[in-house]
Parts: sequence; structure tokens; C-alpha cells
Amino acid sequence: MIRRVVLGGMAMLALGGTLQARQLRVGDIAPEATMVLAKGGQTVKLSDLRGQVVVINFWATWCGPCKRELPLLDSYYLAVKQHGLRVFATTTEDSVPASYMHKLFDAMSIDPLKRLHGPYGPINNSVPTNFIIDRAGRIRYAQAGALDLDTLNRELVPLLNEPAPVDALVKNNPA
Repeated sequence: MIRRVVLGGMAMLALGGTLQARQLRVGDIAPEATMVLAKGGQTVKLSDLRGQVVVINFWATWCGPCKRELPLLDSYYLAVKQHGLRVFATTTEDSVPASYMHKLFDAMSIDPLKRLHGPYGPINNSVPTNFIIDRAGRIRYAQAGALDLDTLNRELVPLLNEPAPVDALVKNNPA
């Protein structure tokens, strides 16, 4: 645990306190992204998810911590999705054909992505990496390293308890 925290902190320092050269910082408004879902191929824009808490997870098939984190994210999502949580997972490498991933995707409740267009990737050597975006569209968490149950609860429960901004309620529920 301590090793993971130290390594995560070192990675953040090496990257100047951000995960991307594009300067994604906690507290900033989340830049737009377009996600193409692996199941069904629908396109989802991040801006259309205002009013919900969003997790964007980067993982890899060869990553041991990812293999533990992905089922945890899926279980967590099932337990709290009714409170306005959306979880999107995108693999970081192209070495595994999508056809091999269908069985995994079919077993998951979270939304696996076929493609992610926007400044959140690519992330090739810092997996898993997670971004958490609050109901108002602000980045509230951006860190390399696997999420555990304590971190999910610490980061997500307060955000899920926040009310959705009025503009998000109007946008997502037009009269």
C-alpha cells in the first residue's frame, strides 16, 4: 500500500503534478471527450453526462493491478449506479483484438469503450489511471494507480451525495 502511494506520488511529480502534457488538473472543468461504447457502438459526450459522477478508467490486459481493479469498479458501479454514477473503462493497448474482449465486455456492467476522443489519453505506461469528474463537470480526481474500496468510498461517496447543478437537471430533463 505504502509502495503504491509512493510510486503514484513519484509519477505525479515526474509529470509536473498532472497526468497528461495537456494539463488536466484536479479542480479544473473537465475538457470535452467523446466516447464510443464497445457494447452497441453508441457515442456519448462527456458534456451530456453533467449531473452525474463519471469515472474514466484506463487499464491494460497485461496489468496485474488492473485485473483486480476492474471487477471492483464493476461491483461498485452496480451497488451505487442508482445514485448517478457512470463508469467508463478503456484499454490502453491495441495488442488484443476486440473480438477477444467481447466475453469480458459482456460480463461487465460498466461501459467499456471502443474509442475515447479527447485529452484524457492515450495513457500507455501508467495503468491503471483514473479520472473522476463531479456532477458539475469538474475533475475531482486524476491519478495513476489502482483504486481500492477505501479510495472509491472516500472519493465517490461525497460526490454522489452532492446535488446535481440546476443547469444539468434542466439539460438532462427538458420539460
